[in-house]
Amino acid sequence: MKKAKLTFDGKVIELDVIVGSENEIGIDISRLKTDSGFITLDPGFKNTGSCESKVTFLDGENGVLRYRGYSIEDLANNADFLEVSHLLIYGELPTKKQYKKLLVDIQERSVLDEDVKKILETFPRSAHPMGMLSSLTSSLVAFDPSSVDVTNEEEMYDAFLNLLAKIPILVAWVFRRRRGLPLEYGDFSQGYVENITKMMFKMPNKKYVENKVVVNAINKLLILHADHEQNCSTSTVRIVGSSQAGLFASISSGISALWGRLHGGANQAVLEMLESILNDGGDISAYINKAKDKNDTFRLMGFGHRVYKNFDPRAKIIKKAAHEVLHDLGINDPILDIAKNLEIEASKDQYFIDRKLYPNVDFYSGIIYKALNIPNEMFTVMFALGRLPGWIAHWREMRTKKEPIGRPRQIYTGEKLREFISIDKR
Repeated sequence: MKKAKLTFDGKVIELDVIVGSENEIGIDISRLKTDSGFITLDPGFKNTGSCESKVTFLDGENGVLRYRGYSIEDLANNADFLEVSHLLIYGELPTKKQYKKLLVDIQERSVLDEDVKKILETFPRSAHPMGMLSSLTSSLVAFDPSSVDVTNEEEMYDAFLNLLAKIPILVAWVFRRRRGLPLEYGDFSQGYVENITKMMFKMPNKKYVENKVVVNAINKLLILHADHEQNCSTSTVRIVGSSQAGLFASISSGISALWGRLHGGANQAVLEMLESILNDGGDISAYINKAKDKNDTFRLMGFGHRVYKNFDPRAKIIKKAAHEVLHDLGINDPILDIAKNLEIEASKDQYFIDRKLYPNVDFYSGIIYKALNIPNEMFTVMFALGRLPGWIAHWREMRTKKEPIGRPRQIYTGEKLREFISIDKR
């Protein structure tokens, strides 16, 4: 094994060098405190690998994303979301027999205790859907308090299938609750994504007619959001699970982490930006100039990505689906017109070209959800639905590998020892 040497204050520390299957190089500092007495400082863990994982490979420099070795392009264009869920959790695409069993097993579990409806009804309609989804996911523990034996594959399978069966129902119920519509269960035997769209969009006064273009777009969005390596919410699921917290509690923590505007809330921020541009007169050129002005606080949401230094590979895929949805539904929406024109103008501007600030997946996913009349506040809920199998996969990997409890260090910069003064003398 190769070694790296760290020299400090006349002392040399040898550190193991870990090489990943895609030639990623990491320096193992797990014994640094023990061997040297000091630690590293890395705010936000931007340069720190928290684990070794076989789930997802991401190369931001070259715009590469792979799940278990399969390119995101192949999966999004050829697989359905349930196949990808099986791949992420178990490492292989399902056979026809496994896939059929998966659907049957999900259908058997796609019922919620009626008391969950009572919990849902306690939320005011003004409550944010992410807060509702996180709370409802946590509440599932009350209806199934037994812990999962991670050494028992049958128990693990049952727990995973419960989440894959019940979370889509909760998502649909949160969506319908805000719209004042009756709650739907649907029928997962007709297809996993097909039933999700039916549970969400079926109206009580007319026959539901499936739209293949919409189903295809939702399927692609869920696949593209299914995992993204050690992001904020996935790291949260792993660190909560490392305390041996239950699966539902760990997933609920991931939902809460995803809620933030800097993570899953980015697609909501895109639509809010487009609405503000429209309300300000719709002058796209003026806002592009604002984005280029370093003294202006305005930020063009949905362009560029912290991880991808080139084009977001997910954006290339969903861009086509977005235009298909807009064409198929024949929507005439000034906000979506601004989005399309903003995309065109930015792609021709040298400032954005030089900095490789291309529209990312959040830009196009927001456009699709807007076209489907899904309110801005629900965008992150749809993101959570897609990320579910990725969270499960990482929770399973972390627990089966018996990773230690997460416990970051810190550099203390507060006051030194002080003498206590009684309150009557202060």
